[in-house]
Amino acid sequence: MNYEQPKNPLHGYTLEQIVVSLSDYYGWEGLGGRIEVRCFNDDPSVKSSLKFLRKTPWARKKVEDLFIYTLAKYGTTEGAADELEGSPRNEQ
Repeated sequence: MNYEQPKNPLHGYTLEQIVVSLSDYYGWEGLGGRIEVRCFNDDPSVKSSLKFLRKTPWARKKVEDLFIYTLAKYGTTEGAADELEGSPRNEQ
């Protein structure tokens, strides 16, 4: 069987990788400003975020959509916050 998913932009990424990439790129404050959930705004951590997102489909969808948008717009999220011109952190 062929398990490739060429049209799925999230294929190959775990939820943990997505959360870590977005928190590195936008920072917890920036991420919490884009997606209004307590796990990003009140004492944020990867562990608490993963626990919440795994139980809350609407919030997980918002995180996945932001990840896809960021990949499409900037081409990467890994270590990009300090390297990409025009990244949200560099505009402050």
